[in-house]
Amino acid sequence: MTKPVIMIVDDEISNIEMMAAVLEDDYEICFSRSGTEAMQIAHAASPDLILLDIVMPEMDGYELCRQLKLDPILRDVPVIFTTGLDEPEDEVRGFQAGAIDYVTKPIQPIKLRSRVGNHVELKRMRDQLSALATTDALTGLGNRRLLEELLQSQLLRLSRDGEWLSFIMMDIDFFKQFNDIYGHLEGDNCLRLVALTLRGAMRRNDDACLRYGGEEFACILPRTDHDGALEVAEDIRRQIEDLGIPHSGSGVSPVVTISIGVATGRSAPDLSMELWISTADAMLYQGKRTGRNQVTGHVIELPKATVEIEQTREAG
Repeated sequence: MTKPVIMIVDDEISNIEMMAAVLEDDYEICFSRSGTEAMQIAHAASPDLILLDIVMPEMDGYELCRQLKLDPILRDVPVIFTTGLDEPEDEVRGFQAGAIDYVTKPIQPIKLRSRVGNHVELKRMRDQLSALATTDALTGLGNRRLLEELLQSQLLRLSRDGEWLSFIMMDIDFFKQFNDIYGHLEGDNCLRLVALTLRGAMRRNDDACLRYGGEEFACILPRTDHDGALEVAEDIRRQIEDLGIPHSGSGVSPVVTISIGVATGRSAPDLSMELWISTADAMLYQGKRTGRNQVTGHVIELPKATVEIEQTREAG
């Protein structure tokens, strides 16, 4: 079983070593010695809890905690302040910044282990509840709520370097007729088989497939350009057709097929999540109007102002 990850942020290496020695038997430990590098390390390590010093050079713990709570990827990670400041107003400032607990130095090992253990367990329970709330019960895929959360967080992360992101939407062709002919139990089985096929078609660890609603599914492909996304989409289309699920009510094939829309673009702060969704949706319905059982795609253009900024950056 994988150990929970604890991140220690403290400018004093002796404090890091002492806390790591107390916790290393039960947790994986990572650390940062400054607030400025802590955000980058936290994104890479995905900690389950952060132990955060307050008094640090450049960026203090209060400001780092506020930044963590504004980050959609890290905002739910519990933060415990570990500090020599012991005035009531210091503790109040800590809670106002978003911390969940406050441990004063010198650190008492028993107290530290107890506080960390309690909050890691609470986070585990919250994560389980969140997973239930964002999972489609029929297919086991993430639902539309999770889709929007993932797409938003990926766009935010990728926009820092103008990375490619592709978004795929797909719709089972003539699914209402399928249900009418074969019944809803067979319809549910069909949806499960499509979901299973989508899982197997994802090529990278951070690729995600989700159920958008009804007979619609979606895939988020970070760092995938348009040619790569079209290749994934065509592979999905072919695999669904190769399942050979009979569909006598289809107007395009004797078996179940899907129509697919693809939207690809370079992420930028002024390009919204809704742009990827609406573009892929428009491509999907263009494909449905022109014959179904096909892949249709479009590359989203960067706004002129963003292009000029990128050109200036490259010239510099």
